[in-house]
Amino acid sequence: MKTTDFSRAPEKAQATAMFIGATRYNGPLALIGLSRIWFRLLRDLKRMRGYVWHTVYWEFPFTLGTIALFEDRDAMLLFARSKHHRALMPWISDGTKRATGGWIRFYSAAESGYSQGVWRAEDGLMAHIDTFTPRSHETTGPKVVR
Repeated sequence: MKTTDFSRAPEKAQATAMFIGATRYNGPLALIGLSRIWFRLLRDLKRMRGYVWHTVYWEFPFTLGTIALFEDRDAMLLFARSKHHRALMPWISDGTKRATGGWIRFYSAAESGYSQGVWRAEDGLMAHIDTFTPRSHETTGPKVVR
């Protein structure tokens, strides 16, 4: 059911800001060097006010990426100012010695979403929605046909 109240949903569902990014490293030696900074950075991340969750992903051959959720955008941006994050960025961006590319995107959660059952704050209802969420060119979404 559509809702704006995620107070009974898991912490990940309550996060409103998401960071996603990746770096293409030059090879195994760069990844080994990264580990010296990465574990300190991870410790900082988990201790930050507003940190919710993160995961790391890998793409062949040497790209590592991170997805991280935060309570709000300010918490996410505060992490960017942390000691070890500030140390990591120049280490990565030293020309092409350690990495050949990288990117970062920030996402904000929409005010409303969907929850059901034990995670539904309003009534605990497990039910289907009657209409889909409208797309950008629609005023109302089409009826859900079962």
